Amino acid sequence: MQVISRYFSRRALLSAVVLAVPLLVLAAATGGAAPATKLVFMNFCFYLIAVLGLNAYSGNTGILSFGHVGFVALAAQISATLTMPPALKASSLPLLPEFLHNSQMGLFGASAVTLVCIALIAAVVAIPICRLNGATATIATLGFLIVVNSVIIGAQGITRGSQAMFGIPALVTVPIAAGFVVVALVLCRLHKDSIPGLFARCGRENEAAAFACGIDVRIARYWAFVFSAIVCGAAGIVLAHSVTVFSARSLFLEMMFAQIVMLVVGGIGSVTGALVGTATITLLTEILRRLENGFHVFGLAVPQIFGLTTIGLSLAILVVLYWRREGLAGTREIEDFLGRISGRKAPAAPMRTPSPTEAVAVPVRRATGALTLVDVSKAYGGLLAVDKVSLTVNPGEVLGLIGPNGSGKTTLLGCIAGTHPVSSGTIRLGGETISGLPAFAVARHGIARTFQTIRLFSRLTVLQNVKAAMAQHRRSAGQRELDGASMDLLREMGIETLAGRAAGTLAYGQQRRLEVARALASEPTFLLLDEPAAGMNEAETADLLATLRRLVTERGIGLIIVDHDMHLIVNLCERIAVLNKGELLKVGKPLDVTRDAAVREAYLGRRSAANV
Repeated sequence: MQVISRYFSRRALLSAVVLAVPLLVLAAATGGAAPATKLVFMNFCFYLIAVLGLNAYSGNTGILSFGHVGFVALAAQISATLTMPPALKASSLPLLPEFLHNSQMGLFGASAVTLVCIALIAAVVAIPICRLNGATATIATLGFLIVVNSVIIGAQGITRGSQAMFGIPALVTVPIAAGFVVVALVLCRLHKDSIPGLFARCGRENEAAAFACGIDVRIARYWAFVFSAIVCGAAGIVLAHSVTVFSARSLFLEMMFAQIVMLVVGGIGSVTGALVGTATITLLTEILRRLENGFHVFGLAVPQIFGLTTIGLSLAILVVLYWRREGLAGTREIEDFLGRISGRKAPAAPMRTPSPTEAVAVPVRRATGALTLVDVSKAYGGLLAVDKVSLTVNPGEVLGLIGPNGSGKTTLLGCIAGTHPVSSGTIRLGGETISGLPAFAVARHGIARTFQTIRLFSRLTVLQNVKAAMAQHRRSAGQRELDGASMDLLREMGIETLAGRAAGTLAYGQQRRLEVARALASEPTFLLLDEPAAGMNEAETADLLATLRRLVTERGIGLIIVDHDMHLIVNLCERIAVLNKGELLKVGKPLDVTRDAAVREAYLGRRSAANV
């Protein structure tokens, strides 16, 4: 239990238990029911596991998958083959290898082998898919589903092709199906609040910000894909050994549509939503199937309506998306709803002040070398945004980067942070070349940044925003240690009371502070700030100025700050570098730079500068 609480959220475990209790009660009530009622419950269990599997990927990464039904189909096919009697396999599956012909496994042995096979297949399939984003990744998953269906139909001597698989032992009973559901619920809920799940959700919220925290979004998506495939594989096992007869056609587009409807209606961002959506659509489907052959309304006879179930499910999606775009549950979990009922807002993570043995002060990473730019250029086609800029920033130094709009300041910060690959030149940190590295690798080397337009993980809490960045740099730390250290950092930035709030609900000045706190959680040696005072009033700017001075003094962090607020730049920076049309115009002390005629001309124009 201590291991679980160290690496997984207790809140997530309790949430899964709360969701599982009514399912177990329903399973107990269904045990003595009529066969038709048992079949409905088993169907509900199958779909719930399949939707939980899809939610583990799509809900955490934000990428809708059309292909996870393919893992359901593969698992159903593999597990059925392993448990069928040898005599039946010899007649119906003549091209099976000899060792499969002569063997017959029990449910749990076959399940273990099946899930290992699914994990291996998913591990290969995920490699290209997780390098894609958005619609291209979604289309790739649809391609995977089509390939799986074609292979199953084409390999007739091994899979029976388009004909039905039959003679499968009915090994999944109501209690076993409920057991599969409970395990899937617990694992999916723990995965969501685990560190890998948190990384995947960061990539869902803002990929650029996730890279800036040192998170390799592709790896986070990869593990989410493999885990979700295994859960969908469990759904295939339940299906094959409860209905005992299925065909490849039933595990294709129609099932994919039903799975996605359940996920969207319930809420793609939460495990609770998967349960709510599956229960809602299962109930609606049963009602519509009974009405499909015709019914009476107030004495009026309504004839048979072909496809009424599909029409009803389509309308359900439209109504829910119009009424609640994020689904019935949205991104909230069961404990959030219980908190509302009890009149208090449930915190997203422990909000207590850690004890002296748990609280971990944020360590200071002292820079051991300078940040050096040598002839750095960045071209976009024929446009040279940055032209052979050479700079050196020492540890603990504050360098202001100024220049007219369009002078290349933000582009230069992007080159340093790795978000803009340099066209030529070299960037070194402490003698190690970092130019050419991806953004997440640059962040891991000790370069943190904020953005000109605030980029937070808006639907995650304030605490989770900081915790994600800190977890990437403290691989061996447990959940409670990360919570304690994150709260320390929020306290240092003066926003600890907001820890349980969604980041997107904060005021502008608070969001800026959170962005700086998240950058500091990466324990950087150098911090790049892109217009941190933009949009702030005079009091907020003065407060930010004091905070930045304290950070430099206490942590020894080197700062490169871009801002149009000359009062902040002159009062904070030891040196100022001026860019104009991508070229480095001047570097020097604030007073020398502001008095320089060339600098005045770049800002004001030649005629206006001459009159100053």
